[in-house]
Amino acid sequence: MKFSRLLTLVCATVLTIVAQEQSVKSSGDTSGYVLGPDDQFIIHGIQIDEIAEKTIQVGQDGNVNLPLVGSIKTGGLTVREFEAALTAKLSAIIRKPQVSITITDFRSQPVSVLGAVNTAGVHQLRGPKTLTEVLSMAGGVRPDAGYRVNIVRNLRWGPIPLPNAHADETGKFSIAEVNVKDILDAKSPQENIRILPDDIITVPRADLVYVVGQVAKAGGFVLNDRESMTVLQALALAGGLSPGASPKNARLLRPTEGAKSRTEIAINLSKVLSGRTPDTPMKADDILFVPTSVPRAAGLRAAEAAIQIGTGLVIWR
Repeated sequence: MKFSRLLTLVCATVLTIVAQEQSVKSSGDTSGYVLGPDDQFIIHGIQIDEIAEKTIQVGQDGNVNLPLVGSIKTGGLTVREFEAALTAKLSAIIRKPQVSITITDFRSQPVSVLGAVNTAGVHQLRGPKTLTEVLSMAGGVRPDAGYRVNIVRNLRWGPIPLPNAHADETGKFSIAEVNVKDILDAKSPQENIRILPDDIITVPRADLVYVVGQVAKAGGFVLNDRESMTVLQALALAGGLSPGASPKNARLLRPTEGAKSRTEIAINLSKVLSGRTPDTPMKADDILFVPTSVPRAAGLRAAEAAIQIGTGLVIWR
């Protein structure tokens, strides 16, 4: 009888160890994860059949109510700390209890990533994450994304630790801007701050200028931190003119505030290239159209349609 009981205990212990190993392999080490409302977990252990291997959800008050131990504080504790607290509670009724926790559903650390990312929406932090890690969780930024990212944080977590952080008009949120390009270029690694639950990260679309028609690589070009670029700079980024181009009939199509159609500006690229005419600055959303023998009106309509639809256009950086 004693041998049978010992064998049962050994088998249960082995199964618990295997379950823990499988959990670590599948979900990684979550011992440092801070539990919060709506998180779900499973308790593993022996001699605790009333609570073992059952899905348990943290209540909105941060507590869980368990058989054998009653109500126990969970929210705000790491998995390791909660394991220790649960072990201490069980020690009153079980000799040398051994328990482990597996997180089955992360729900308490949401962060919103919006704008020009590949997978916009609400993501769960699942532990400490930096800004670049959260952007990676959102599938990375799209080609048309700008380099500046906006972060909004509830002031219950304290202000965002950046020099440009400031409170909004309500005094409830901290707002800051981060230049992701500087982080990636290792110019400002300190700006790669830790993201906290309920943060809102917005990646605005970059300001672009477009070069279409008879050029080597038509598409949109990111302005980066520049407010404008010249026609020749944009043409150079587009790889120059194609052999069949008609540079003297080029046109600059500029958005007009409050109007549906663009303002058309004649650009004689032949004279600009030869220095006989000053270079023309381009602004955000300008379109430089370089025609061929196609009738000019038809070519301009095709250029505007291509920009509006965005089909087949490559964004270059």
